[in-house]
Amino acid sequence: MSRSKGIVIGFWIATALFCLQIAFTAYAQLRLPQVAEAFTHLGFPAYFRVELALVKLVGVALLLAPVPARLKEWAYAGFAITLGSALVAHLSVGDGPQAWGWAVFAGVLGALSYVFWRRLQAGAGAGAGERVTVRSARPSEAGAASPLRDAAAAGAR
Repeated sequence: MSRSKGIVIGFWIATALFCLQIAFTAYAQLRLPQVAEAFTHLGFPAYFRVELALVKLVGVALLLAPVPARLKEWAYAGFAITLGSALVAHLSVGDGPQAWGWAVFAGVLGALSYVFWRRLQAGAGAGAGERVTVRSARPSEAGAASPLRDAAAAGAR
């Protein structure tokens, strides 16, 4: 098995498990009364639970769909903030590992998925932070001032 094939397999395993975990928690937040009670225990209003569940489902869709890299970056960032906040919320009210352990487990899966995804992006040469050089199509304009080229050059510095 080639290295790149191993990265693809690792990415899909980590991403599938992560998305299943997040989708299940979104479902639980919308449907299970004990999860609603847990949100109340943490001091969150009821609408936040619903809002968070819906945003999680959007994030899962972004990770699984063929969307621009920037949207996937935002989804990963949102999940990192959400899971980190969940850990802090549980620790702040004195909950034990049975309450916050899922956030740590999901965070590890999410981190693995992100690392594999970045390796896939690096292999494809299409990283989210890749610089783009704007050049004139006609040699006669090579020295002429161009607002687009000047803006792109200023952004690359």
